Amino acid sequence: MNFDVIVLGSGPGGYVASIRAAQLGMKTAIVERESLGGICLNWGCIPTKSILNSAKTLQEIKKNKKLFGIHQIKVDFSQIIFKSRNVVDKMRKRISFLMKKNGIHVINGEAKLKKGKKIEIFRNKKKMEECYASHIIIATGGKPKIEEKFQQNEKKIIGYREALSLSRLPRKMIIIGSGSIGLEFSYFYHSMGTEVILIELCPKLFPSGDEEISDQLKSTFDKVGIKSYVSSFIKRIDYTEKGIVVNIKTPKKDITIEAEIALSAIGTIPNINIGLEEIGIQTKGGFIVVDEKYRTNIEGYYAVGDVIEGPSLAHVASHEAISCIENIKGLNPQRIDYDNIPKCIYCSPEIASVGYTEKQAKEKGYQIKVGKFPFHAIGKAICDENTEGFVKVIFDEKYDEWLGCHMIGNNVSDLISEVVVARKLESTNYEIMGSVHPHPSLSESILESIFHAYGKSIHL
Repeated sequence: MNFDVIVLGSGPGGYVASIRAAQLGMKTAIVERESLGGICLNWGCIPTKSILNSAKTLQEIKKNKKLFGIHQIKVDFSQIIFKSRNVVDKMRKRISFLMKKNGIHVINGEAKLKKGKKIEIFRNKKKMEECYASHIIIATGGKPKIEEKFQQNEKKIIGYREALSLSRLPRKMIIIGSGSIGLEFSYFYHSMGTEVILIELCPKLFPSGDEEISDQLKSTFDKVGIKSYVSSFIKRIDYTEKGIVVNIKTPKKDITIEAEIALSAIGTIPNINIGLEEIGIQTKGGFIVVDEKYRTNIEGYYAVGDVIEGPSLAHVASHEAISCIENIKGLNPQRIDYDNIPKCIYCSPEIASVGYTEKQAKEKGYQIKVGKFPFHAIGKAICDENTEGFVKVIFDEKYDEWLGCHMIGNNVSDLISEVVVARKLESTNYEIMGSVHPHPSLSESILESIFHAYGKSIHL
């Protein structure tokens, strides 16, 4: 079993690496211990977007029930979960097709690295085969980060995988952490009818975001009835027959909340229990150390995606995978600009951002111009009856560099790519304001926010 390339893990980093390697004429194998597509397809990006789409559809039906004469709405929670699993199955079959199309050898099992560029494959803890490759790419992704105090009862303190496969809808749920996982599940379960309480250690929800975006999100969640506590943490969890009793430290006082279940959404950590020590591959802070070509300190071993330091995002892993393979072939690919990575959260309202926040830009010493434009002044948003939120742009006053853009509102995840491309091309306000945008469209919000930053606003 000799190959030019063996890829460990079939998530958005792994399967993309294997396809690009095969396209470039390398004999390629991919090792996956569970299902093709990795966590992203099976228990992350794809199924969550399916259930969130169901939640948004339900929201639209409820909002327009009088308009269409709908008198009674009944939610079948099991069908919504079933639909999301069907979506996963379709996507998984698509990746399986791509493996066959590109002649990639798929190996099912758990991989362990051995010296001499060998990989042992285990199934049910038994060694089944051994493979060799000139180049080994580690793309084993991440796994949920769970604090010790949350590990006592796996049926009542769950992670994202369990949250996507519950057999029934909880009456009341505590969600710990307000990153993308926490926010998306807060919106989904609240939409389904669960009472949701969100706990965040930092002073604001979505702590990595622009402060005005965080404030808007908190206001929206408060308005729809998602209760949240910021600058707060869990001191103690007790278990009962019916669920859990959680003692929470808040800035004002300690409070006690009873709930059926809690979701731990405090982040992920690299999944690197694959024998790195035996090979001598260097790690730092739990991440595999790589250079700009994704090479580890040991020749012939590479790493991409969530196992290396950087944004833990599927689209980042895919681009790293392509770059890694093309570097192996000596093609000198473009280096990834990690300051121009779009980040999206698909709750309602959606959040999308790229570049510096206003606070970060000021801390970097920039003199800045800031523009904002609300969706309630956009014709398309008014027609869609989704007027909540805004677009915020940040420019450098001296050189007119587009430093950052932050959006909150309906479908903003589809708008942010314009900003990413414009920043890649080093566009200034002059190029964007001279680019005609269609009317009516949500994209006008980007143009209008730049007009506002430069004192040329028409519709404010």
